[in-house]
Amino acid sequence: MAEKVDYAALKKGGFMRQKQKGCFSLRIAVVGGNLTAENIKTVAEVAEKYGHGYVHMTSRQGIEIPFIKVEDINVVKEELAKGGVGTGVCGPRVRTVTACQGSEICPSGCIDTYTLAKELDERYFGRELPHKFKFGVTGCQNNCLKAEENDVGIKGGMTVECSHDDCIQCGVCVKACREGALSMEDGRIVIDRDKCNNCARCVKSCPTDAWKGTPGYIVSFGGLFGNHIYKGEQLVPIIRDKETLFRVTDAAISFFEKHANGGERFRLTLQRVGEEEFKKEIQAAYEGK
Repeated sequence: MAEKVDYAALKKGGFMRQKQKGCFSLRIAVVGGNLTAENIKTVAEVAEKYGHGYVHMTSRQGIEIPFIKVEDINVVKEELAKGGVGTGVCGPRVRTVTACQGSEICPSGCIDTYTLAKELDERYFGRELPHKFKFGVTGCQNNCLKAEENDVGIKGGMTVECSHDDCIQCGVCVKACREGALSMEDGRIVIDRDKCNNCARCVKSCPTDAWKGTPGYIVSFGGLFGNHIYKGEQLVPIIRDKETLFRVTDAAISFFEKHANGGERFRLTLQRVGEEEFKKEIQAAYEGK
């Protein structure tokens, strides 16, 4: 008699059943969109040997190897591990943490997105929850990674200040600001804090480094881009340190874990339970209470 296949366990380990009987599409673990050259070579070799010689690139920076036979699953995992490649997850748990290249690569970046993605991955990846839960990290207000699509989105920003002694009144920052938050009045730069969105274009554009920016995290909650579409909402001001950031993300996941019904996404939980209660808990976490 053929050995019974534990499909739930395989799905938890990143093996998704295909419509073709006995075949699985294997989701690879990718953190922050980065793989080493060795990782990629290993994935290619496994796809050639055990799949159909190709991989699928997902919309969330993932790589999947289709047509893995059920009898090859264990050896596939072993060969991937030799090349430093782990398997991803599916089902009701924290998924791959996605990220753009951030300040280490991109001139527009305000935060080190990859380091943060790794820290979030170590803290949450694979955690069992009532339904899937997604994190996305983007480096600036250009929002290449579309942070608000995620259950928790983190966007880099800066709190900015102008050193008027170093300012030469060239007006470059005024032109660079897309929010109309800057103006020149009586030969002096004036900032409208209500209009400032912490994009730091003033800091990036200033020829004399008169603008100073302190990096921070703009966090949105409850994004959903599936059968229903909702833009995640920012509920607290820009966060200046990781200790506070992780208190807030811990509070968000704990709220979901406590209140969600099985198979219910975070946004739908917030709507059912009431967003005011969630806002209170996030504010308390933000304030360190």
